[in-house]
Amino acid sequence: MLYRLFKFPARLAILIWCRHLRVNRKNILSAKGPLLLAANHPDSFLDAILLCSSFKAPVYSLARGDAFIGSFYNKILRSLNMLPVYRLSEGAENLEHNYQTFGSCIDIFKQNGIVLIFSEGRCINEWHLRPLKKGTARLAMEAWQQNIPLTVIPVGINYNSFRSFGKNIQLNFGEAITTENAPFAEDDNYGSKILSFNASLKQQLEKLVVQIDPPDEKIIKQRFKVPVSRVTKILLIIPAAAGLILHAPLYLPIKSFSKKKFGKIDHYDSVVTGMLFLLYPLYLLLFAFLSFYFFGNPWWICVLALPLTAWSYVRIKKQF
Repeated sequence: MLYRLFKFPARLAILIWCRHLRVNRKNILSAKGPLLLAANHPDSFLDAILLCSSFKAPVYSLARGDAFIGSFYNKILRSLNMLPVYRLSEGAENLEHNYQTFGSCIDIFKQNGIVLIFSEGRCINEWHLRPLKKGTARLAMEAWQQNIPLTVIPVGINYNSFRSFGKNIQLNFGEAITTENAPFAEDDNYGSKILSFNASLKQQLEKLVVQIDPPDEKIIKQRFKVPVSRVTKILLIIPAAAGLILHAPLYLPIKSFSKKKFGKIDHYDSVVTGMLFLLYPLYLLLFAFLSFYFFGNPWWICVLALPLTAWSYVRIKKQF
């Protein structure tokens, strides 16, 4: 299964790609289901990679349905624990497939699994919480109606930048929503329950999501800056310089291509991350071959050192 194959490399990639990941309640990363993660959606599939690689248990994530077009892509994405959710803009004829996806989520909950849903429904690169869709509330109530002891955890995903690597990330988990503290009365009608649930979820997410509207660079720095000591900079300056030079042949072409093709849309950041994730192993193999050709037996030391130089550069590079 591709999910299991990629999970550990994804964790390593997060360590290199991100300067700092702050989690307010780390114990939740060890939680088991039935659990529904209700998150905001600021940075495309990088949001899912971040959460899926951080949790110890497997996480199934809901993704836009048009990505599943074609049997090949459908099989690949499903093997990555992704399930399709269709919007009206993707064709009214596809909306009925959402019932099948919700049914799959219920089956996952029955097996004490974890599902990630992006409650805003759409990705936009901004420091702002957008109106919540009804899918999270409907999925939660469907589980509760079937007497599944589902816990809903609000999740705020926050980045210091949507256009650069070496990110400072804040992952904030809220308080659990369960049948015991459900924000509606049992005799309320279905529509009222939806509205009450979303109002409660929104109230929590507003505290978990860093909201800076309009974007203000000074405030962004205040909220996300991570202090780096002078000693750290001195110790890492040489390997960081090596990392900058050695990774430029890989990073600069990917950045140029992504900026040209995706620079004006909200998926640019995730495309760069995804391409680096897929191509970096090949880059390591090339580096291993060249190291063996020029240096002989110590080639493996050079290969191990390459990611460390990238890690060093990310630690001390300009944050904003």
